[in-house]
Amino acid sequence: MSQVAENQSPLQPSSQHDEVVSPWLDAWRKFRKNKLALFGAITVIFFIILGILSPWIAPQGINDQNMANTLQAPSSSHLLGTDDFGRDVLSRIIHGARISLWVGFLSVVGSIVMGCLLGILAGYYGRWVDTIISRLFDIMLAFPSILLAITIVAVLGPSLQNALIAIAIINVPNFGRLIRSKVLSVKQEEYIMAAKAIGMKDSRLLMKHILPNSISPIIVQGTLSIGTAIIEAAALGFLGLGAQPPQPEWGQMLAESKAYITTAPWTMIFPGLAIMLTVLGFNLMGDGLRDALDPKMKH
Repeated sequence: MSQVAENQSPLQPSSQHDEVVSPWLDAWRKFRKNKLALFGAITVIFFIILGILSPWIAPQGINDQNMANTLQAPSSSHLLGTDDFGRDVLSRIIHGARISLWVGFLSVVGSIVMGCLLGILAGYYGRWVDTIISRLFDIMLAFPSILLAITIVAVLGPSLQNALIAIAIINVPNFGRLIRSKVLSVKQEEYIMAAKAIGMKDSRLLMKHILPNSISPIIVQGTLSIGTAIIEAAALGFLGLGAQPPQPEWGQMLAESKAYITTAPWTMIFPGLAIMLTVLGFNLMGDGLRDALDPKMKH
């Protein structure tokens, strides 16, 4: 027994609890235990798959018209009914998933890129750079987001691409202020001071140390913002400033069917449900990511 004790190194872990776990693996384990977050992730994945496979799984073409079957109630031949042109509502919703998710993802990516660039410059360099960028954010946040988006689209012209640009622009201050506050905290850390002392260039310091250590809140905010971007795109489409007919964008579908809310309510109910479920999925997933990535939530 003494020989076994002598052969055991004091540096060896005594149990599995001493195992070093990657922060991302630890976050995944916490996320996996959150049932609501998993439900949100499954919902998001479902709509993503729906959008990717839309050309193959949609029962009919998005613009296949049959005027003899206008405003048909849900049935075995049209599971979600038809619209005022006899088009299959289910097929248009399936194709609309691709458009809405495309707008949501790309607009948020654009917001993150622009917001992080401005926020990092403001937080790292400070002084007049911080003053100018922060005042720009304040001016943009002074306007209601949907009003600012309408103004931008009105200047650029109504289209889905311009709606995407407008949504990306109006969300820049949210990411910019978030990354700025994180950079202000991170740049005071000792390892950043040490990197500066040995002469590391600012560009390398920002990309190799500050940005990676500031990315967690951006992931959470980005996930939540995709849901918001989908709602904003639907609002612009409903107002006729986003996707234009005959594109099967969910907000545009709501606008086309508002005249039939009493006679054919399914033409509004199902696109509205698609928007609600998608946004709910992103919100639940974002809340789960926040709890998993926030160090304050660790037990």
